[in-house]
Parts: sequence; C-alpha cells; structure tokens
Amino acid sequence: MPIGNHRHLPFKPVGLLAAASLLVISACGSTASSGSGVAPDQIAQASTLQSVLHKNELRAALCLDYPPFGLSSSSGAPEGFDVDVAAAMAKALGVKLTVVPTTPANRIPTLQTGKADVVLCTMDPTSERAKTVLFSNPYVVGGQVLLSKKGSGINSAADLSGKTVAVIKGSTNIAALQAANSKATAQAFDDESAAVLAVKQGKVDALVDYSPFLGYEVKQDPTLQVTSQSVVPLEYEGLAIKQGDGVWRDWIDQFLLNSSVDGTLHDLNVKWMGMPSPYSLTPSQ
Repeated sequence: MPIGNHRHLPFKPVGLLAAASLLVISACGSTASSGSGVAPDQIAQASTLQSVLHKNELRAALCLDYPPFGLSSSSGAPEGFDVDVAAAMAKALGVKLTVVPTTPANRIPTLQTGKADVVLCTMDPTSERAKTVLFSNPYVVGGQVLLSKKGSGINSAADLSGKTVAVIKGSTNIAALQAANSKATAQAFDDESAAVLAVKQGKVDALVDYSPFLGYEVKQDPTLQVTSQSVVPLEYEGLAIKQGDGVWRDWIDQFLLNSSVDGTLHDLNVKWMGMPSPYSLTPSQ
C-alpha cells in the first residue's frame, strides 16, 4: 500500500518501544509534564513543544527509503530505527505520532515550511545546516563507507581515482567523497534506492553513504561489498528542529538522555543494526 503524506494506523505498545510499523501512536496521558521533564508554566508560548501537546500530535519527518532507519513493511507501513525513535518520543509526550515522509533533499524545507515538528533522518549537524535548523544532541553514530560490487577492486578511498561514485542530493556524501579522493567523479541521485540500483547495474562504480545503511544493503544482496573503514571522521547524527526553539530542543535532549540511560537506544540498535552501537554518543576528546 503506497504511503501518502500523512497516514495513521493503530498502535500496539511493546514495552517502552513503540511498534515500528505504526504511523500513529495514542499514548496514555497528554499533560505537558508527561515524560518531558518540563512543567506547563515553563513552556514558551512560541515553542513547538507547546504546539505538539496542544494538538496531541507529533509530526515527524522521516526518510522511508533509507533502511534500517526508515523503510516500508510488506503492508506499506513505515518501520525502522528512526520510526521507533519517533514513536518513543510520542509515547513520552503522551501524544499520537504522524509520520511525514521526506527525502534527504527535502528534510530542511519540510521543517521550515511547518509540515513537521521534528526531522529524524540521520542528519549530520554541520555548521552550514546549523544556520537554518537547530540540532539535538546525537542519537546515532556512524561513518561514511563505500558500497560496490564484489570483485570491483574498491577496498578503500584510494581506489576511487578515475571512478564514478554515487552521492545523494542534500546529504554530506559529496563532501565526504571530495575529502576521501578528489580524483573521483561524483554523480548525484535523488534518493538512496536509485543510487544502490545504479551500483548493482554497473552505472556507477561505487556509492558513498552512511555505514549502517550500506551494511543493511549488503545483507540484502550478497553480490555487494562494503568497506570497513569510514572515509571521513565519525558522524554524530542529531534530530533537527525549527531554528531558535531552545525549549523544544531541551525536551528532546532530555528524552534522548533518558532513552540512553533506560536502554531504549541500545535495544533499538540491536533490533535494527543487529548489535549495540560500537560507538559512544559522546565524541572522544
């Protein structure tokens, strides 16, 4: 069943974690203090937090073409790591969840035009992006690695000289490729599925992208291979919200801290990545 801009399905809670295949979560309680750690009289009038609580709805923009973070089940329902994180957020807020499908190129516009309250789509909080959106603390960590066909001879960034490498519009892939090997040629794609298909069909030599995503693709297709080392430093991905909304960011940061302490993020990494995250959410000093 194709996914429209907004869809709703019933919710079946599984402990603290919300079911990944659900678009809407009706959680118990709807007060401002429910799971937020912020009293009602402390909520700024202009904050998205107040709006979410008032509307009893959290609109989360998610990339649903980016497994294991976002994908569609056989029934067409959204599922994945980011979907579960958004579901846990809605549960903590005591509101329903509405998934707003987006793409890497449209993540920030979706937020700026008021179509979403938060974006979860493995966004690297670069200084350039921070000019237009506000980022939370990290919730997932990974690197940029290379996907290619087995036997391609591509085992590191040094092997990309003279090669054509797929990158994704609106992502940090282009910068990662330029930093890894300036002698490679970038070919931009609108989404990850098209880029992966181009690798399989031999239209490009490789794809540079986020390590958990490419690791998932290799598991689905044994004719593909992925490099083990990141071509750039580790990326500490955050949730993106409207610029200047410190109250909303404070609530999200507290939610992420609680989710780390109570094991929610650990369990989601095991569920979707197949193992706990090998990296700390706090960059090494």
